[in-house]
Amino acid sequence: MTDEKLLHKAGRGDEAAFLALYERHRDTVFRFAYRMLGSAALAEEVTHDCFLSLVRRPDAFDPARAALRTYLYAAVRNLSAKHLRRHGGEFPFEDLEDEPEVEEREGPLGRLLDAELSEEVRKAVAELPDLQREVVVLVEFEELSLSETAAVVGADVGTVKSRLHRARRRLRRALAFYFKSDRGVARAGKVGR
Repeated sequence: MTDEKLLHKAGRGDEAAFLALYERHRDTVFRFAYRMLGSAALAEEVTHDCFLSLVRRPDAFDPARAALRTYLYAAVRNLSAKHLRRHGGEFPFEDLEDEPEVEEREGPLGRLLDAELSEEVRKAVAELPDLQREVVVLVEFEELSLSETAAVVGADVGTVKSRLHRARRRLRRALAFYFKSDRGVARAGKVGR
């Protein structure tokens, strides 16, 4: 069943339709909220609010303008921005929770290097200005196209490209130590094998 049909049914009180929509999109919505806010508890709250507002006002979604996934990303973006404005948008790195682990390299050194690089990438992304962070998360982590990202953030594709370019440049500078050929991950990864 399509998202549109499920949403129509959910808007009329069909709990099974709502649960199907929730299960279909929950992980994506949560992951984006987590990467924008740096907290699982806050991401859970934003995810809940996003789906609650969707069911309370299903007519706010116009399938002619965007896919439901794009609409949900935009809703999470707005809810996250509202939370950051309300709370100053600052989270000390010590308060950032660990993101769920991805597949790691074999051996203790490989796992240590993966964990270290993952932590440094997470910190570097968290330090990006909000507008740059959101396009990096949407394009690089959530794998949205530039046009989908533009629809989510309410900007044109050129603006998204510009933000992404500036963000990547900042990330390259922040993570340069890990990508130099004579030290960091590249060299250490060979030693651990």
